[in-house]
Amino acid sequence: QVQLIESGGGSVEAGGSLRLACTASGRTFSSYVVGWFRQAVGKEREFVAAIGTNRWSPRTSYAGSVKGRFTISRDNAENTVYLQMDSLKPEETAVYYCAADLKWIGVGDQYDYWGQGTQVIVSS
Repeated sequence: QVQLIESGGGSVEAGGSLRLACTASGRTFSSYVVGWFRQAVGKEREFVAAIGTNRWSPRTSYAGSVKGRFTISRDNAENTVYLQMDSLKPEETAVYYCAADLKWIGVGDQYDYWGQGTQVIVSS
């Protein structure tokens, strides 16, 4: 069982930055693939980024819309995965969720464990 807690959301102007954190319980968090998703009001949940479990060079994947602006990373000693978001756009206002699974899911959302989400508001 893994419990995930997101933090770091808030309000920012367009072009600004935020860093989200996904902190997990459990001693085996390093074995979990972690993904970030977002859901805007009235829209379906969409994949943002994911990171694998390799200790030295974890596999990463990004949605095309965020590639080059968002960076996913992990600190296994802190049981935390980060999502650095730069050059934010108003259309990226959404609730951001992290999710974890023991296998690589990719852009799908079939992760076993989900956090409660953190709100990100980007104003124009």
